[in-house]
Amino acid sequence: MMRGALALLLGMEPDIEVVAQVGRGDEIVDRALLARPDVALLDIELPGRSGLDAAAELRDEVPDCRVLILTTFGRPGYLRRAMEAGAAGFLVKDGPVEELAEAIRAVLRGETVIDPALAAAALGAGPNPLTAREREALAAAVDGATIADIAGRLHLSESTVRNYLSSAIGKTGTRNRMEAARSARQQGWL
Repeated sequence: MMRGALALLLGMEPDIEVVAQVGRGDEIVDRALLARPDVALLDIELPGRSGLDAAAELRDEVPDCRVLILTTFGRPGYLRRAMEAGAAGFLVKDGPVEELAEAIRAVLRGETVIDPALAAAALGAGPNPLTAREREALAAAVDGATIADIAGRLHLSESTVRNYLSSAIGKTGTRNRMEAARSARQQGWL
């Protein structure tokens, strides 16, 4: 419903044409390859695949398409990951549609658009302390998987998984892997 309403409102702008809509993250790149949009407006948490992962693939597969992240998850870690994935902008959903339309125009002009409050928070938050492998281990632990399950999914030994999880727990200042995963998600690191 939100996607349809946004498309309708943006379609009322005289210089903006909505050429495609998808409801799943794993549909984004294929649709962009067909529709060849100038800008892709993506959320972060989508079924099938995150908007951040799709943004990185769009950068490689549809390089002329600029990415603007629009999300309710205004977390410094997400902003940092979006910029690393090649996003040209990052806004939270609480702004008026006129600001969104202007952000789309700015991104098309080659500018970078970032929610000011989130930019300030990101500068104060510092970088993500977790390594890629620690993030993978935590992400695999989110659903309560056992060490053996995580090791099997990641093709690692159980002792290696324990080491990654232990390191992530220490870096997040938490007591166990579930708290570490929750903390990392809240920071936008997962």
